[in-house]
Amino acid sequence: MGTDLNLTSSDYSLVLSIFFVGYLLWEVPSNMMLARSTPRIFLPTIMFIWGAMSIGAKGIHNLGGMVAFRFVLGLVEAGFFPGVMLLMSCWYKPAELSKRVAIFYTAALMAGAFGGILAGLIIEGLEGKAGTRGWKWLFIIEGLITVFFAVMAFFVLPNYPATTKWLTEEERELAINRLRVGAGADAEEEHVSHWQAFKDACKDPKTWVFVVTYNLINGAGTISYFFPTLMKTLGYEKRMVQFMTVPIYAVSLIISVTGGVIADKSRQKAFVVLGAALLSTISFVIITAVKNSKVRYAFLCFGGAGIWTAVPVFLSWMVTMFDGREKRAVSIALVNGFGNLASVYGSFLWDKKYAPNYLPGFATTTALCGCIVLVVGFARYMWGDKGVAKTS
Repeated sequence: MGTDLNLTSSDYSLVLSIFFVGYLLWEVPSNMMLARSTPRIFLPTIMFIWGAMSIGAKGIHNLGGMVAFRFVLGLVEAGFFPGVMLLMSCWYKPAELSKRVAIFYTAALMAGAFGGILAGLIIEGLEGKAGTRGWKWLFIIEGLITVFFAVMAFFVLPNYPATTKWLTEEERELAINRLRVGAGADAEEEHVSHWQAFKDACKDPKTWVFVVTYNLINGAGTISYFFPTLMKTLGYEKRMVQFMTVPIYAVSLIISVTGGVIADKSRQKAFVVLGAALLSTISFVIITAVKNSKVRYAFLCFGGAGIWTAVPVFLSWMVTMFDGREKRAVSIALVNGFGNLASVYGSFLWDKKYAPNYLPGFATTTALCGCIVLVVGFARYMWGDKGVAKTS
């Protein structure tokens, strides 16, 4: 892709980061719409649209086209992840949420693992077929898969507990009442206006502390965009560059789900995030200090695992800290939107001019993980952890 579109290292970073500009712009409006709409229709629809856009990437022939594609893709995808967080928070109690968010988030890790294998096979196996480059076939095939599952999701995804038609009246009441017990408050509160919900979310200091926290986590997580590049510096070539990213995601998957289970069992979500961030901090210090490629690769696995354990446990903690669906929808969108801005600056930390050690990238990532420990500790001290409360 870099060769065909004449991309410099800075151009590639621009292509990565422009996605998050569109993502931020439409994050809050999208979640506001979801809070008042039908999740079974809303979420599969935007998924279908971005899958269809991916298929259309075959027509991109220059940097401008790729930048425009990525920007609009950000607008379309903006509502999906925070929308899923909102929907899950309307079905599960705080002490049930971490492991479920972790399992959901492992879909991203599995995509990273199998996506690496898929990318290696498609790019080499379909190169030049039907006059189309291998990297374009990757967009086409993954877009077709996305469209297929979007259509399937339309038939199986539930709405909110009070609006899911295939529940009986007794099941609907049970789903609502168990949340009242779990949250210690009414699960279906009176609707407020979009503007009032926006003001309430902005005036809550927790929103902005969590924005900073998620920004730090995502800033550290931008290392994943450059795993193939880092594999090359460790001596791997051709398809092995993609294949050697798989163990990183596999280790992360195991540790992430384990962290989610521990967070729910102990009801100490903040401390699990702290432990995960500390694991990453230590791992990246070791990577920066040693020269042995095998040792660096091993701790790259643990460093990534710490980041990707912190993400789902933090999200499951964050969504329980805001009362009211309308306010929660806005707060989740603000945290996710501004938090993902880290990907704009994070994508520039790994410029090729810093090869092969990439010291600025590793040093910044280490500092970000260390700051996560401090900010999460502050938030836990100030507002506690709703998962601690005994629920039945």
